[in-house]
Amino acid sequence: QVQAVESGGGLVQAGGSLRLSCTTSGLTFAYITMGWFRQAPGKEREGVSCISSSGVSTYYADSVKGRFTISRDNAKNTLYLQMNSLKPEDTAMYYCAAVASTAGCLRPTYWGQGTQVTVSS
Repeated sequence: QVQAVESGGGLVQAGGSLRLSCTTSGLTFAYITMGWFRQAPGKEREGVSCISSSGVSTYYADSVKGRFTISRDNAKNTLYLQMNSLKPEDTAMYYCAAVASTAGCLRPTYWGQGTQVTVSS
């Protein structure tokens, strides 16, 4: 059974930083392209950033380029998202997922419950 547990969310002031983690089990993590997605109230879920299985290739949505950094530790089956210079518009529930393609974070498959990020102005 595949499981994913997202953590690291919280309440932060604009300009602050958070580091999200997604710890997985039950899958061959090192061979899977992974990504972070977010969903704000009343909005559709969107791809934030994705990373290839080796970590060589990455994708970032225009809205987070230069502020967020995705990484992974295949030995720990864990995906990370370092979020700097946070803005109120980054407020959302954040989810990790397996994806079919790094580019565009296509065709996600979710397992976790997400972690809430709230950025106050």
